[in-house]
Amino acid sequence: MSTPKPTPLKLGILVPSSNTALEPLTTSLLSSHPHITAHFSRFPVTEISLSPHALAQFSLVNGPIIAAARLLADAHVDAILWSGTSGGWLGFNVDENLCKAIQAATGIKATTSTLALNRALQKLGVSRLGLVTPYVDGVQEAIVRRYESAGYAVVESHLGISENWRIAEVGEERMERQMREVVVGEDGEEKRVQAVTTFCTNLKAAHMAEKWEAEFGVPVLDTVATVLWDAFRLVGREEDARAIKGWGRMFQL
Repeated sequence: MSTPKPTPLKLGILVPSSNTALEPLTTSLLSSHPHITAHFSRFPVTEISLSPHALAQFSLVNGPIIAAARLLADAHVDAILWSGTSGGWLGFNVDENLCKAIQAATGIKATTSTLALNRALQKLGVSRLGLVTPYVDGVQEAIVRRYESAGYAVVESHLGISENWRIAEVGEERMERQMREVVVGEDGEEKRVQAVTTFCTNLKAAHMAEKWEAEFGVPVLDTVATVLWDAFRLVGREEDARAIKGWGRMFQL
């Protein structure tokens, strides 16, 4: 008796125009599921800061992000994912409103990297969070405030980069030093946090999660991966998430 073929799943993913990391990472993460495909649509994002220009890139008022979502809808995707972390500094409610706006414009359910991260943190019962980013001071401070307001104790490390294209050039060794800064600290005390997020979808970090989890002993929640994990929940395909191996323990939640 032949085995039934898995049901195809098409994931539409919104990409910052200057991002070169998330597409190959996403494709690699999904490679064990040939019946699941990722389809990308870009909109202009070049600067990560709190300047008026940088903030306007994510505006829902006549903004290009909804136009990019409509292009994904032309492909009849099953979910639309904002693979970006802007909700971390703009506000979680901004991402919630974005998801509502995408569904209103396309009829397709949506989620974001930041909202997905928050769901994973809740499932893990995390209250002490390590925050590893490439961002500038103002953006990092805004993210820390958001998470502290949500009840988390945050230990952070950031690099001070505002040009988004440069973030993809950050090497694994530098990120590993950041991981050590937030988990261990200068005094060598182990596990100051219960989980770490590598919080930027232009960091080439998602494929390192399992290695870092083994090294540091805490879950590593990369934001390229979180939005995919949450997409499976969104469409009722959690079993597909649990079949993903080698990308961190989050996929077994």
